[in-house]
Amino acid sequence: MIFSVFTPKKPFITVPDASEWNHDETAAYLYYCANETVHGIEFPSAPESPHGVPLVADISSNFMSREFDFKNHGVVFGGTQKNLGAAGLTVVFVRRDLIGHEQPITPAVFSYKEMVANNSLYNTPPCGGIYITNLVLKWIKAKGGVPAIAASNKAKSDLIYNMINNSNGFYHCAVDPKYQSRMNIPFRVGGPTGDDNLEAEFLKGAAERNMISLKGHRSVGGIRASLYNAISLEETQILADWMQEFQKLKQN
Repeated sequence: MIFSVFTPKKPFITVPDASEWNHDETAAYLYYCANETVHGIEFPSAPESPHGVPLVADISSNFMSREFDFKNHGVVFGGTQKNLGAAGLTVVFVRRDLIGHEQPITPAVFSYKEMVANNSLYNTPPCGGIYITNLVLKWIKAKGGVPAIAASNKAKSDLIYNMINNSNGFYHCAVDPKYQSRMNIPFRVGGPTGDDNLEAEFLKGAAERNMISLKGHRSVGGIRASLYNAISLEETQILADWMQEFQKLKQN
């Protein structure tokens, strides 16, 4: 049985306090998404494991973006498409004592026991994706490893959050500062609810400056800056400069 938790209400701008979670003592594990990309919510550290059950973490969108503590985790997995390469490859870490406990109906291709027995080669692996990920890992190492990447990501996100926080409300990020993502920064232009015309102008000007994919997810709208590992501080500065320029243009 999955560990059930408190179901948050819209707008999704924070992680509910653990005291509000609906603890289930018969649960087998606690699953959480380390970084939620649509609303820009990130766990700064792993949640507490109740009753000693193992944690299961999806780290697809902040994989290798900062140091990660594997303590109390049973399974950690992440798609490589954000920070480690191309889509189509997922890296999975499984605690040894949990291997072999799959349900009898689990297809062999989804069985960790079979994967381990076959050295992760039970079926034909996505060779192209593995090759690209190998190159990215070498790039990360050359940059100084995860600590250096984490420092860069903090500098990038601090730059944009500071622009938002110092805009006197022209830019607005509703996410609880305690859980603001370093990878995905959603914000509105023109106030808490946003101004459609201003946001359309902002996106148009961004495109003219060779910045694309800044439009927020279709379910929430607004603007969303995704600052994955490959985005440099210099590129992030271009966005910050445009934010400053656009605010001055519209408030003069």
